[in-house]
Amino acid sequence: MKKVILLLAFICCFAVAGGEKFPKYIILFIGDGMTYPQRMTAEEFVRKNGGKGLAMNHMPCHATTRSCSANSIVTDSAASGTAIACGRKTNNGRIGVDSSGKVKLESTAEFAARKGWKVGIVSTMVINHATPASFFGHRSSRNMYYELGLDMINSGFDYFAGGGINQKSRGYKGPQRADLYELARKKGYKTLNNRKEFLALKPGCGKIIYSASPGYMPAVIDTPQNFTALAEMTAKGIELLKNPKGFFLMVEGGTIDSCGHYNEAAGNLREVLALDEAVKAAVKFAEKHPDDTLIVVTGDHETGGMTMGCAATGYAMYPERLANQKCSAWKFAGKVKAAQKKNPALSFDAVKKMLSDDFGFNFKDPKSPMGLNSAQLKLLEDGFKKKRIESAVKNVINQKAGIGWTTGAHTALPVLTTSCGVQSSRFSGFIENSDISVKLKEIIR
Repeated sequence: MKKVILLLAFICCFAVAGGEKFPKYIILFIGDGMTYPQRMTAEEFVRKNGGKGLAMNHMPCHATTRSCSANSIVTDSAASGTAIACGRKTNNGRIGVDSSGKVKLESTAEFAARKGWKVGIVSTMVINHATPASFFGHRSSRNMYYELGLDMINSGFDYFAGGGINQKSRGYKGPQRADLYELARKKGYKTLNNRKEFLALKPGCGKIIYSASPGYMPAVIDTPQNFTALAEMTAKGIELLKNPKGFFLMVEGGTIDSCGHYNEAAGNLREVLALDEAVKAAVKFAEKHPDDTLIVVTGDHETGGMTMGCAATGYAMYPERLANQKCSAWKFAGKVKAAQKKNPALSFDAVKKMLSDDFGFNFKDPKSPMGLNSAQLKLLEDGFKKKRIESAVKNVINQKAGIGWTTGAHTALPVLTTSCGVQSSRFSGFIENSDISVKLKEIIR
């Protein structure tokens, strides 16, 4: 990590030396649902485990970023994504259009493509979800997934990777529509879903749509071995997009938001760490092209009202305890349900072994770091008996780590934007999320 920090400082200094320069490689990272608490919890976790912190947190330029939409202090991903992508505030639910839903807005990605740059979009969500769609879509509702899929194909962008394409618009009851993958192939895209084939791609292979999963990518905490990582899709995108003219690549860590909605602290942590690994892949590229590269890391909003500290631990926080959790709470609930189906008489004593294996709870020594007090033990037992084990285990592991939550929805917390490289000093101070696109368009040549 020390090497990464020194590298980031070198990139920044090199970029501003010898007169004004402009980047030809821009990599924008968006953590959906990620701001100060999410980034700093991951920072402290890494430090507790002997590291120096997150690469994204040690970039030299910082900006506090206001995230409100045109019609609400609390934004959704569609409005915030549109602001970050297009440089204009819009109403919640809108994608790539103004508040009226009628005027199309040009995104940074579209602007870069018009300038002759190659463009790539990466996300852990379905690829036509709100945030990625904000860079190629123009619809009055984020729920128009099929239509946004058409926008994606018609964008002509060079590289798409992540979750699959959602082909079902919410509320649509009309006739069956043409398969979007087939339409994409007719438009000249090569569509893949095999990781080995994906990793073997070489520059010059043409336009790519890679679906790492049929729908949303699984949460990192539940991801099987040899599953495509966000960092891999980022590195491959950089490899395929690199060209003398330039490229723009947007990478979204979308599952941070999902874990925030579920108040899943351990899952949230691992998603932020996965995004930081992708940032490191970009930094590695910037090391070879320090006078041509700009890296910007931001979030679209905060999710869950996450706090670093809670009443259960007083003036203490133990993020390192989240390492004990081996699967998501919803996956654990599925394991319990499967065990009960196999053995209808399954007892709570039998479930204790499962809880110890997957969450590290110590039922024998209440004074140990993962020991349980009587209230926590009762919470787990009641959760099992009332078939609410998912909620119970989340509450207890959050208490053990000292993580608090205020909601299952979004909040109006400002977002942290960090950057390094050519023109990174523009992303400093107090800015609007819409300023990000405005500033990027100003420096794309």
